[in-house]
Amino acid sequence: MNSNSGKNETCPSCEFQDNLDILRQINFFSHLPLEALKVIAYLCTRETFKKGEYLFHQNEDDGLAFYIISGKAGLLHKDKDGEHLIRNYPEGEFVGGLTLLGPLHRLFSLQSTTDLTCLILTREKFAKALEQFPDLMPKILKVVVDIVRAWEERFLGDYSASCDACKHNIGVSLV
Repeated sequence: MNSNSGKNETCPSCEFQDNLDILRQINFFSHLPLEALKVIAYLCTRETFKKGEYLFHQNEDDGLAFYIISGKAGLLHKDKDGEHLIRNYPEGEFVGGLTLLGPLHRLFSLQSTTDLTCLILTREKFAKALEQFPDLMPKILKVVVDIVRAWEERFLGDYSASCDACKHNIGVSLV
């Protein structure tokens, strides 16, 4: 991982504006006030990963959230039979927002499938923003609830009543 190669050394204010524009498009952050988004945009870093590098590993708690600026990544899950590709994430995807809210051991690994540049926010830096703007948490929790509900609605749309295994996955929005 190369922490500085994604930075715009010639125009730091351009990178800040780019970060702000990205955050405004991410559902997790899009409903936050501009002043808070500016702080978060300032706290973000950019990192590049070479093809094949891991952004994070299953079972670790790194406290990092990633927005894929360019490139692609594969979500992997390891079990007794090996490591399996679950899905791909293209540029424009935000991954790991829940880890910003508190300790969370990853259920998956994320590996770059091409050279990749990400906007990264750490849990610690996000917590600093929350200290400055304590009214953010209810807005963020509402977004998380909306995301869970939308996921379950999509699941119900794909659900087959004959799928016994699926029946045990319904009701996550009741938590």
